[in-house]
Amino acid sequence: MAHLTRWGIMATGGIAKTFVLDLLKDPKTRDAADVAHQVVAVASSSSKDRAAQFLTDVGIPGSCAAYASYEELVADPNVDVVYIATPHSHHYQNAMLALEAGKNILCEKAFTVNVAQAKILCETARKKNLFLMEAVWTRYFPLSIQVRELIQQGAIGEVFRVLADTSFGDDPETKWGLESRMVNLDLAGGCLLDLGIYSLTWIFQTLYHTLPRDQRKPPTVTSQVTPYHLTGSDESTTVLLGFPTSTPNNGPHVKQSHGVALTSMRVGNDPDEKGTSGPPIRIQGDKGEIQVFGLPFQPTRYRIIPKKGLGEVRDAEFSFPANGRGMYWEADEVARCLRDGKLESEGMPWEESLVIMEVMDEVRRQGGLKYPESIESTQYPLQL
Repeated sequence: MAHLTRWGIMATGGIAKTFVLDLLKDPKTRDAADVAHQVVAVASSSSKDRAAQFLTDVGIPGSCAAYASYEELVADPNVDVVYIATPHSHHYQNAMLALEAGKNILCEKAFTVNVAQAKILCETARKKNLFLMEAVWTRYFPLSIQVRELIQQGAIGEVFRVLADTSFGDDPETKWGLESRMVNLDLAGGCLLDLGIYSLTWIFQTLYHTLPRDQRKPPTVTSQVTPYHLTGSDESTTVLLGFPTSTPNNGPHVKQSHGVALTSMRVGNDPDEKGTSGPPIRIQGDKGEIQVFGLPFQPTRYRIIPKKGLGEVRDAEFSFPANGRGMYWEADEVARCLRDGKLESEGMPWEESLVIMEVMDEVRRQGGLKYPESIESTQYPLQL
């Protein structure tokens, strides 16, 4: 019998809509007959009418509560897990609210604004025996899982370098108003936390996560940050990571592997939006290369290019069952973890989320990028 997980949705923006629409897809269409999902409550911080309109817009079947506050949502006894879809500036306060109410959590990325906040969330979840996971949906794609397995199997030898670019090529002056979450410092705006997290995701899941947990070591960090002249958020950030290991064997003669994470608002990794510029992700080993194509957060295919004389080029393409977006795979992971009594997912463990937050903290320190004290604070509760 399928394990049913009952979801409460915190916020009613675009990402919440995408997530819920995926939740409503039949799990059997993606060979996930062991789990089932039900949306039982939705909350808007602005009004009950907005939450009710969300129910109508998305077409949630059956009985689903609409709330005018997050406090009401986390108090609902029918909710097993809360999906936090608010701006990352508010994740710490929102997640603490849910944890204090005894709720399990799937929290959108970036996990928090800084590592100090993330550590408190993990400590609180552990103390209260609650499940907590950063919603890095890309990691649960079958494509991502296969790429990690190929690396661990030695398909391209020992991996020494990964390049990952998540850049949109927009004109921020005309595309975004000053209040947009993309550029507003009060919402932890900028490309690092919003887009760069995906570049870091590819570097970490290939150079860090592919090693046994006892061999994973945090990287050194060198970076450059270009501030957006109208708000001071970052419009372009480049990060060079030096890992004191390689993968998958971490041999005795290997000194280091490199990850290059790129993100920008003003230039794009796919300017004509036809893939002409090539793969945004390149994973390079001493016996070949894996290239990943499509949007870095929603890739659709990969290519293995063996070193000359070691085999033929192979391509693998992936579809999204039931015309979904791919967020259902992370929801299925949450359901299985809850079913099995786990507090964290092996695919995105707390320790790894914390190391990535530490990297972003260091990038901001090097670039002089600071957010308002209120959203950097670890004080709870704090009205934002």
